[in-house]
Amino acid sequence: MLRVGLIQKDTNGEILWMWCYPSTTPHEKMLLRKCCLTDENKLLHSFVFGQYRRTWFYITTIEVPESSILKKVTHFSIVLTTKDFNPVKYAAFTRILCRMYLKHESPVKMMESYVAVLTKGICQSEENGSFLSKDFDVRKAYLAGSIRDIVSQFGMETIILHTALMLKKRIVVYHPKIGVVQEFTRTLPALVWHRQHWTILHSYMHLNADELGALQMCTGYIAGFVNLEESNRPDLYDVFVNLAESEITIAPLAKEAMAMTKLHKEMGQLIVQSAEDLENQTDSQVIQDIALKTRGIFTNLSLFSEVLADGEKRVLNLEALKQKRFPPATENFLYHLVAAEQMLKI
Repeated sequence: MLRVGLIQKDTNGEILWMWCYPSTTPHEKMLLRKCCLTDENKLLHSFVFGQYRRTWFYITTIEVPESSILKKVTHFSIVLTTKDFNPVKYAAFTRILCRMYLKHESPVKMMESYVAVLTKGICQSEENGSFLSKDFDVRKAYLAGSIRDIVSQFGMETIILHTALMLKKRIVVYHPKIGVVQEFTRTLPALVWHRQHWTILHSYMHLNADELGALQMCTGYIAGFVNLEESNRPDLYDVFVNLAESEITIAPLAKEAMAMTKLHKEMGQLIVQSAEDLENQTDSQVIQDIALKTRGIFTNLSLFSEVLADGEKRVLNLEALKQKRFPPATENFLYHLVAAEQMLKI
């Protein structure tokens, strides 16, 4: 954990940073933007999370009940910034901090609990609940979403998402409800489980110049938006997912690399069959099936790669690839996959 902070909305409608520990955050404006208290539509998002410049943020917001001792406050948000991805863990912790602030009307108890978790991995309170860091394995965070739900919505088109992730393409996801966006986007990296690379996830973005500038420095990403305007920004994506309409669009410049082959058809069929086997398969088993098939693709890559003289890195042997006489679309996909894996000889 890096910092814990408190944002309040008072009875006059003013929204202010009230407190931050151990120091003020350099991302105050961005976090105010993510905090739903500033939303014009007045929708209350009880929990949101995202990433900005390699820092994760987790924000829990509650409406202050009339019986509370916080008489001049209508809503407040607890903001936690960390270096790790674990929404379930930090949602639980920020809820405890919310209950503490409601009871004591002071950040002191929150600070004590933050320090206790930071140093000992535990905070205990009979009134507000106990928290134990080791109860929240990061692998559980990776498995929290449902691949089945994605396949149920997109069927064979799920292979487009798998291919985009394999090739480290830029995926933009839209839905007007942030909860839907976050649930969908957090699940996508599980399609390429062998990487366990949730750092590509930017689940709550705004069309803000600073945020977009930081995003565009990434070679591949999954970015979630609640504003449809990003569909008019083809410079932001290779694949655009409109969850509200259940549509997936491939940008013109990405179509060559994303061309479907027999290999993709086989992978797509495996994904659908595994996800639809409700009697014998859990979500984690579906992920295992996809990972096993994916591993087979990389095993085939090794057949036309070679080890560099330093004995460490494998690189593509282009002649060996061409000798396999794959169909042009398959050869093209494998070449782009090698590039994504940084196996090209420079």
